[in-house]
Amino acid sequence: MTSPTPAAAPTTAARRGWLDEALRRIEADVNRSADTHLLRLPIPSAPGITLYLKDESTHPTGSLKHRLARSLFLYAICNGWVREGTTVIEASSGSTAVSEAYFAQLLDLPFVAVVPRNTSPAKIAQIEFYGGCCHMVERASEVCAEAQRLAQACNGHFMDQFTYAERATDWRGNNNIAQSIFEQLAQEPHPVPDWIVCGAGTGGTSATFGRYVRYRRLPTRICVADPEHSAFFEGFRDNNPKADVGRGSGIEGIGRPTVEPSFQPTVIDRMIRVPDAASIAAVWVLRDRLGRACGGSTGTNLVGSIELIAGMMRDGRQGSVATLICDPGDRYMGTYFNRDWLTSAGLDIGPWCERIDGFFRTGAWSGDGIETAER
Repeated sequence: MTSPTPAAAPTTAARRGWLDEALRRIEADVNRSADTHLLRLPIPSAPGITLYLKDESTHPTGSLKHRLARSLFLYAICNGWVREGTTVIEASSGSTAVSEAYFAQLLDLPFVAVVPRNTSPAKIAQIEFYGGCCHMVERASEVCAEAQRLAQACNGHFMDQFTYAERATDWRGNNNIAQSIFEQLAQEPHPVPDWIVCGAGTGGTSATFGRYVRYRRLPTRICVADPEHSAFFEGFRDNNPKADVGRGSGIEGIGRPTVEPSFQPTVIDRMIRVPDAASIAAVWVLRDRLGRACGGSTGTNLVGSIELIAGMMRDGRQGSVATLICDPGDRYMGTYFNRDWLTSAGLDIGPWCERIDGFFRTGAWSGDGIETAER
């Protein structure tokens, strides 16, 4: 990949003036927003073990990707890649594009999301709501190359979340998601969790968690819950950074057909591959137990957390596990929460619903259908 091409600019003083104002706007936006909540999800069958859900759906753009988009803009601005009038381009049809459109609008910058032609009208509408526009390609595998081509053609900047996610976030602290969780856990019975569970779309979040706990010399281990048809699990299990599964994930926001540059397997302690039917069943059960609907990647996280908690119970250990609510379920009422859609997709969630709800009631759990890899 070639280095990003900065837009032509006026004098140094004018550039710095715009940069100062851009950073002020982003910092002001942060000051207007409270930190996201850390929710406790009771598990009656697991006394002495507490599960916490970091609710990233309460960001202004409704997802975990709000943090990533803010970090990517700060990184690009401070590197001189994004300046006044720069057209910002991203390869994303989901939450990252929505959040980046929000920050581009905040800074009065043009924004283009390169998306597959089959992207849902609802997602396109969200991107356009924040002033972005969508550029269609035929296949999902084409989005990054086309985004880079467009950036070169218009002298803009390809944000490239899949390369820069792991380096744009300050993993040592600075109110990143890891520091936030540990501060919110400080008064809890088990303030240092045994596990933190997250998914991987770019790999940036797991890299932040993994680096932070090592930097702070904490015993917490990091588990990535990966959906079916994602190369991250194979890449981790087989120590193969070129793993390729040839198709996209059925759980939006996480999983990739190839191992992306931001994915850092050396800071991950365990990976769990979760069947799609289990991920979707988990958000149906969670809706009943939490009183609200969450996106499919939250279900993947929940199944991974249950697998770990069941292991703690077998070992007779008490403690805590923390995971993420990545985005709200209202974005998926036509898919994951729609029985006709599930039938057409060939997904039978009934057995998994019984199994997951049964764990909450009785503590009984079997790892059948779930794959685990550990380093």
